[in-house]
Amino acid sequence: MTEIDFPLRFDWRGRTAATTQPDHVRDLVEQVLFTSQGERVMRPTFGAGLMHLVHEASSAELAGSIEMLVQGSLQQWLGAVIEVADVTVRSDEATVAVTVSYAIKASGEKREERIEVPVP
Repeated sequence: MTEIDFPLRFDWRGRTAATTQPDHVRDLVEQVLFTSQGERVMRPTFGAGLMHLVHEASSAELAGSIEMLVQGSLQQWLGAVIEVADVTVRSDEATVAVTVSYAIKASGEKREERIEVPVP
Protein backbone atom coordinates (compact mmCIF):
# COMPACT_ATOMS: atom_id res chain seq x y z
CA MET A 1 0.00 0.00 0.00
CA THR A 2 1.35 3.43 -0.86
CA GLU A 3 0.62 6.71 0.86
CA ILE A 4 1.21 10.36 -0.05
CA ASP A 5 4.73 11.39 0.97
CA PHE A 6 5.32 14.22 3.42
CA PRO A 7 6.34 16.90 2.90
CA LEU A 8 4.20 17.08 -0.22
CA ARG A 9 6.34 16.99 -3.36
CA PHE A 10 6.34 15.65 -6.90
CA ASP A 11 8.17 12.55 -8.12
CA TRP A 12 10.21 12.16 -11.30
CA ARG A 13 7.02 11.65 -13.32
CA GLY A 14 5.48 14.92 -12.16
CA ARG A 15 2.95 13.12 -9.98
CA THR A 16 2.36 13.43 -6.27
CA ALA A 17 5.17 11.50 -4.57
CA ALA A 18 4.18 8.31 -2.78
CA THR A 19 5.81 6.42 0.06
CA THR A 20 5.41 3.13 1.89
CA GLN A 21 3.16 2.75 4.91
CA PRO A 22 6.04 2.52 7.44
CA ASP A 23 7.59 5.72 6.08
CA HIS A 24 4.17 7.40 6.08
CA VAL A 25 3.72 6.50 9.75
CA ARG A 26 7.18 7.95 10.52
CA ASP A 27 6.08 11.16 8.76
CA LEU A 28 2.96 11.23 10.95
CA VAL A 29 5.07 10.82 14.11
CA GLU A 30 7.26 13.76 13.04
CA GLN A 31 4.21 15.89 12.32
CA VAL A 32 2.82 15.27 15.81
CA LEU A 33 6.16 15.99 17.49
CA PHE A 34 7.05 19.17 15.59
CA THR A 35 3.62 20.80 15.28
CA SER A 36 2.91 23.36 17.98
CA GLN A 37 -0.50 23.49 19.59
CA GLY A 38 -2.53 26.25 17.98
CA GLU A 39 -0.65 25.92 14.67
CA ARG A 40 -3.47 24.06 12.91
CA VAL A 41 -6.62 26.11 12.62
CA MET A 42 -9.16 23.29 12.68
CA ARG A 43 -7.24 21.25 15.29
CA PRO A 44 -5.89 23.72 17.85
CA THR A 45 -4.81 21.02 20.32
CA PHE A 46 -2.88 18.98 17.71
CA GLY A 47 0.83 18.50 18.28
CA ALA A 48 3.45 18.15 20.96
CA GLY A 49 5.31 21.40 20.30
CA LEU A 50 8.74 19.83 20.72
CA MET A 51 10.52 22.82 19.19
CA HIS A 52 9.29 25.14 21.98
CA LEU A 53 10.59 22.87 24.73
CA VAL A 54 14.20 22.97 23.55
CA HIS A 55 14.46 26.58 24.73
CA GLU A 56 14.16 25.43 28.34
CA ALA A 57 17.17 24.68 30.54
CA SER A 58 18.31 21.07 30.21
CA SER A 59 17.36 18.99 33.25
CA ALA A 60 16.00 15.61 34.30
CA GLU A 61 12.62 17.25 34.93
CA LEU A 62 12.53 18.63 31.38
CA ALA A 63 13.38 15.20 29.95
CA GLY A 64 10.57 13.65 31.99
CA SER A 65 8.12 16.32 30.85
CA ILE A 66 9.06 15.80 27.21
CA GLU A 67 8.62 12.03 27.57
CA MET A 68 5.12 12.44 29.00
CA LEU A 69 4.13 15.10 26.46
CA VAL A 70 5.34 13.02 23.50
CA GLN A 71 3.72 9.83 24.82
CA GLY A 72 0.40 11.58 25.40
CA SER A 73 0.37 13.38 22.05
CA LEU A 74 1.19 10.22 20.11
CA GLN A 75 -1.51 8.28 21.98
CA GLN A 76 -4.09 10.99 21.39
CA TRP A 77 -3.42 11.66 17.71
CA LEU A 78 -1.99 8.39 16.40
CA GLY A 79 -3.52 5.87 18.81
CA ALA A 80 -5.47 4.23 15.99
CA VAL A 81 -2.32 3.86 13.86
CA ILE A 82 0.47 2.94 16.30
CA GLU A 83 1.01 1.34 19.69
CA VAL A 84 3.68 3.33 21.53
CA ALA A 85 6.01 1.03 23.46
CA ASP A 86 8.57 3.49 24.83
CA VAL A 87 9.66 7.12 24.67
CA THR A 88 13.12 8.14 25.87
CA VAL A 89 14.67 11.59 25.91
CA ARG A 90 18.35 12.43 26.13
CA SER A 91 19.43 16.02 26.49
CA ASP A 92 22.83 17.65 26.32
CA GLU A 93 24.08 21.16 25.61
CA ALA A 94 23.74 20.86 21.81
CA THR A 95 20.71 18.62 21.18
CA VAL A 96 17.62 17.00 22.58
CA ALA A 97 17.22 13.45 21.22
CA VAL A 98 13.80 11.81 21.40
CA THR A 99 13.59 8.08 20.68
CA VAL A 100 10.13 6.62 20.08
CA SER A 101 9.62 2.85 19.94
CA TYR A 102 6.29 1.77 18.49
CA ALA A 103 4.45 -0.91 16.55
CA ILE A 104 2.32 -0.18 13.50
CA LYS A 105 -1.10 -1.64 14.27
CA ALA A 106 -1.99 -2.52 10.65
CA SER A 107 1.10 -4.67 10.07
CA GLY A 108 2.49 -5.36 13.54
CA GLU A 109 5.87 -4.06 12.38
CA LYS A 110 7.99 -2.68 15.23
CA ARG A 111 9.95 0.49 14.61
CA GLU A 112 12.16 2.87 16.49
CA GLU A 113 12.64 6.48 15.42
CA ARG A 114 15.26 8.84 16.81
CA ILE A 115 14.63 12.52 16.29
CA GLU A 116 17.24 15.08 17.24
CA VAL A 117 16.42 18.72 17.81
CA PRO A 118 19.27 21.24 18.01
CA VAL A 119 19.30 23.45 21.08
CA PRO A 120 19.90 27.13 20.25
